[in-house]
Amino acid sequence: MIALIVFGVLVLLLAFLLVTTYNGLVRRRGAVDNAWAQIDVQLKRRHDLIPNLVETVKGYAAHERQTLEAVVAARQQAVTAQGPHDQASAENMLTGALKNLFAVSEAYPDLKANANFAALQEELATSENRIAYSRQYYNDAVLAYNNGIQTVPANVVAGMTGFQAREYFQAPGEERGPVQVRF
Repeated sequence: MIALIVFGVLVLLLAFLLVTTYNGLVRRRGAVDNAWAQIDVQLKRRHDLIPNLVETVKGYAAHERQTLEAVVAARQQAVTAQGPHDQASAENMLTGALKNLFAVSEAYPDLKANANFAALQEELATSENRIAYSRQYYNDAVLAYNNGIQTVPANVVAGMTGFQAREYFQAPGEERGPVQVRF
């Protein structure tokens, strides 16, 4: 009789441990999904600013068509990218195109003095900071989640219930190297 009670208590403790572990993994997975949604919100904000910026520059630097087209093409690629790896690559390409656009703007003092351009440039800088923070938050959430599904005893529950490791939002290899400045 006592053995049955002890066995029952052990089964209840094991069930409690499994449920608690499963719920913790679900919360961590939800945090990763939420963090990705926040990146998406910030990227949409950035993508919405870019056409206004391009239109403002067009009026001053119409003959810089190649640069403007590169920004538009990079934006389109970024809007349609799927998953952290593709999104990171597309966003890095867009960042490079925007850098070229701002470099072109340096040659046009009237453009630099334009209030619309200055406001859009400031808005874009703010967006970049928000995106950087969102990426960091996402990667922190992925780290917590991936650690959670790989540690004992959660790895047993994760394996039984189909939890899969998530991908970090990383810059491509060439983006991690030293910056080269050419004059």
